Amino acid sequence: MNRHPTAAALLPLLAALALAGGAARAEEPAPPITHGNGKLLLTGGVSSIDGAAGGGLTPWAVTASYATEGQFGGTAHATRVSTQDYALTTYGAAVGIADRFELSIARQDFDTGATGAALGLPGLHLKQDIVGIKWRVAGDAVVDSDRWMPQIALGAEFKSTDAAGLAPTLGALGARTNGTDIYVSATKLFLAQGILVNGTLRATQANQNGLLGFGGTAHDRYSLQPEVSLAWLLRKDLAVGVEYRAKPDNLDPSILGAGLKEDDWADLFVAWAPNKHVSLTLAYVDLGHIVPAVIAKRQTGAYLSAQFAF
Repeated sequence: MNRHPTAAALLPLLAALALAGGAARAEEPAPPITHGNGKLLLTGGVSSIDGAAGGGLTPWAVTASYATEGQFGGTAHATRVSTQDYALTTYGAAVGIADRFELSIARQDFDTGATGAALGLPGLHLKQDIVGIKWRVAGDAVVDSDRWMPQIALGAEFKSTDAAGLAPTLGALGARTNGTDIYVSATKLFLAQGILVNGTLRATQANQNGLLGFGGTAHDRYSLQPEVSLAWLLRKDLAVGVEYRAKPDNLDPSILGAGLKEDDWADLFVAWAPNKHVSLTLAYVDLGHIVPAVIAKRQTGAYLSAQFAF
């Protein structure tokens, strides 16, 4: 029996909607897809830690690269997040097709630092591979910038975690090593004012974004988690903004009390794109308490990401 009916229902729905959209356009002659970079600077967002185009912590409805309708393009990124006791390195690539579809891959490496040593696992690294898909279903952030219609996209992230020596512990907590996040994003660009607002609603079972597996004995169902981004274009090549990402609690508190409780994530960022080929994002991040039974203080620090577009 399928233990996760929500995911089983949502994934075929995404496929059915994609097929329906393709059928509706089947009678129209398909223009050739060529390489291009017709979008305005920074309107394609940057690379998130999960590989999808958007903000640093959350996907937006935009598609990767500067490709517009009839064009394709790609991006590659490398990101480093450092807090007092942990470090996350992520790198990956994404392809945008006709400003309609996006395919992305990402690899995450989380250095547990002092926590791993305290658990008897010095040098412990948690690793995760993520494959993402995104489909823009309605709206155009730039074309509709003078109306209230946002750009809307559906997406999925397929995640696989390698917990190394921590795997038996996660198994005892009921967490699995594979999971899928489903999300819908709405991005509204007020071009004249230079303001971008994004809202994402994510259906997820992930513990610490999947680095601690998926689901658990306390909560093994999908939950809906909101994510919000706000960016202000100070000039065409420079943006500042904030992000907030809510997260679920799935791991059994009876084992370590509140020691496995998850906090939400937030950041304050600045993104600079001197041209359409390179962008740099610097942020202050607050990841809350991570395994507070071992390390009690909040994990705040720096986020630096470089994206290369082609």
